[in-house]
Amino acid sequence: MQAEAAASLMTTKMDLNAIVEQMETGDQDSALAALQSYTKEMNQCFTFSNKDGLDREEGSLQKHLGELVLGFLNRDLQPSCLLACLETVRILSRDKHRLDPFITRSAMLTLARYAGIVVDITAAPAHSHLVEGQVEGEGGDGEEAAEVSSNIVKESSPHSENSDQEVIVEALKSICNILLHNETGQVVAADLQLIKGVAERLKQCHDPTWNHEVRFFDLRLTFLLTALRVDVRTQLAQELHGISLLGNQLDATLGLCWPDTLETARAGFESIPPEELPPLSREQAERAMEILKILFNITFDTTRRKVDEEEAAEYRHLGAILRHCLLSHADGEERTEEFHSHTVNLLGNLPLPCLDVLLMPKVQQGSIEYMGVNMDAVNMLLEFMERKLDRGHKLKETLLPSLNLLTESARIHRETRKFLRSKVLPPLRDVKNRPEVGNALRNKIVRLMTHIDTDVKDYAAEFLFVLCKENVSRFIKYTGYGNAAGLLAARGLLRGGRESGIYSEDEDSETEEYREAKAHINPITGVVEEEQPNPMEGMTEEQKELEAMKLVSMFDRLSRCNVIQPMQLGMDGKMREMTPEDLHKVAHNPLVQSEEPTNSESVKTKSNSAISSIPAAD
Repeated sequence: MQAEAAASLMTTKMDLNAIVEQMETGDQDSALAALQSYTKEMNQCFTFSNKDGLDREEGSLQKHLGELVLGFLNRDLQPSCLLACLETVRILSRDKHRLDPFITRSAMLTLARYAGIVVDITAAPAHSHLVEGQVEGEGGDGEEAAEVSSNIVKESSPHSENSDQEVIVEALKSICNILLHNETGQVVAADLQLIKGVAERLKQCHDPTWNHEVRFFDLRLTFLLTALRVDVRTQLAQELHGISLLGNQLDATLGLCWPDTLETARAGFESIPPEELPPLSREQAERAMEILKILFNITFDTTRRKVDEEEAAEYRHLGAILRHCLLSHADGEERTEEFHSHTVNLLGNLPLPCLDVLLMPKVQQGSIEYMGVNMDAVNMLLEFMERKLDRGHKLKETLLPSLNLLTESARIHRETRKFLRSKVLPPLRDVKNRPEVGNALRNKIVRLMTHIDTDVKDYAAEFLFVLCKENVSRFIKYTGYGNAAGLLAARGLLRGGRESGIYSEDEDSETEEYREAKAHINPITGVVEEEQPNPMEGMTEEQKELEAMKLVSMFDRLSRCNVIQPMQLGMDGKMREMTPEDLHKVAHNPLVQSEEPTNSESVKTKSNSAISSIPAAD
């Protein structure tokens, strides 16, 4: 095996040596033949070794080849030779350990020129000269470096409108590889203001000149810049009006028209219901998903700040497009699921008051109507959330965005909450099975309330709590006190009551089955249980008191050994530790708790993994 690897490595070195020798001649025809041979052999190579032994010489040859190719790219080349050079850069830039030739300021400018995204830079930032100096190992005067950079840009400008789209795509792919693998390249790209060049072409969203690949890699480059650089993210969002820019791009990609304010349709299919629309093409779905990811990056902090009236109008316009995305399908179930996932993620970034656009379209034939409102989008979100829940894979990443979106929508929109409650918490009829047992959506979500992941548990409980209008007794009715205890303890609501919220005062409907069984339901489990024999039956009051004192004494010993920590419910509705004095009081008078009122007190113990509880003595 080692002999085969060594032989293969020797062959690669010989090939690279031959290619380098051909490139060093400076002849375009010789270079073209050598590079075409190299790209044909390496086109499907995406992994590169980085061991210090046998391939050190190969790495040196690769770097030298990169430098030679960049030298060629700064000359006037035949179209075929130019394309071969850029294809070679694309392949070499996949190797993250040997990017030094490509992350200099001059190299990035050369690639940007062929990608058609160079902007005129009259003054280069000082720190970018240091970056290039570090990479190339040069010292040099800062003013001289600035002059060189300025000259490169001026020379590049006449060629920035490259008409060969194959050349543009190869250059864009190379820049994307560099940004993906190298932080210095990211800094240089930001300093060169590449985002401005890309944004200029993104404005041409209705121009038929540009093919799918140019549009797609423009978007991929924008995504990488906004994902990796906070300053670029802010620049696109604010200076370049990214919400409007990318909203228009998404509108054009999906081929939308606007029959009414904030109401979308697909152009040419205005009278066809959303569920009957033909699926988006693969190219449309790919570009749309890139746009959604970029928009997610630049709206990440929206919910943490106030937006003005103009921004709110932009977000509502975007929300209307996202509603259309929710109701659209791509070519294939897997791609549709991915498309909807990106849509839901972005909807979660929109300011909450702007989510009313999900309910704005008129009720039409085939629409899901509730209280006179079109619930197609909300129903789609609910179905999407249930699918993620049923799969059970990486719930924190896949389920929580949709669950949180539904929770916040229900909190601020009465019609949404009532519709979701009718689907998730219909009038209670089953009082014989525990709330977490069964295949109904309520059962599935209640099971999440004891999930090992704290975030999943909290989000699930919050969703049901909001559907119950943050009413404790109603929440316990549908989930059982045991499942509800975590949220109630965190909110200081173990004594009951209701959180302050703006909810309508409607009645909680009770079924006949629930009314008949209500008096026999165990509030801890939430179901009617068979009557259990009383373990204290036949005992005198003195014997009962003696057993209670023994139990308290055992708690005291376990507490002193730090095995458990006895807890009790305080007047603020939260649990607090029991002191030895509290235990002493209970031991001498088990019928009286240390805080009033006595009829709702209980003693609870907390261990490392769970909380156990016992009722107050009779």
